[in-house]
Amino acid sequence: MQKIRPCLWFDDQAEDAAEFYVSVFGGDSRIVEVTRNTDAAPGGTGTVLTVEFVLAGQEYLALNGGPHFHFSEAVSLSVDCAGQEEVDRLWARFTEEGEESMCGWLKDKYGLSWQVVPRALPELLSGPDRARADRAMKAMMGMRKLDVRALLDA
Repeated sequence: MQKIRPCLWFDDQAEDAAEFYVSVFGGDSRIVEVTRNTDAAPGGTGTVLTVEFVLAGQEYLALNGGPHFHFSEAVSLSVDCAGQEEVDRLWARFTEEGEESMCGWLKDKYGLSWQVVPRALPELLSGPDRARADRAMKAMMGMRKLDVRALLDA
């Protein structure tokens, strides 16, 4: 078990969400364990309490905590994408029932915010050519899904 792992609070969709995320990332992603409520729990005997899962080697915990709290853009999961093909694939999966935002951000169908970022972007923004970094930043600010070619051409 890794020392720190994010816990994602859902109303009652923890298992569905974990299964969806595992299907999106594949590879080194899997459901590890599902814990069910006992008679003493408020959620009802046998209903899902938590789901431990792994996405691309990173451990997560999903909790069915009820309708008290909701995701906001104050916390997002950032995905390092090798190139445009991966950006396109993830963007399509997450926005099927989710919603696009700006600058590579989106919300999935559960309301969780993601940043779908091609590896080229941080390289452009942190490189020694500050004028190029400014042009890349300006180009990114006008995008929804990030376009690697347009970022490189900026």
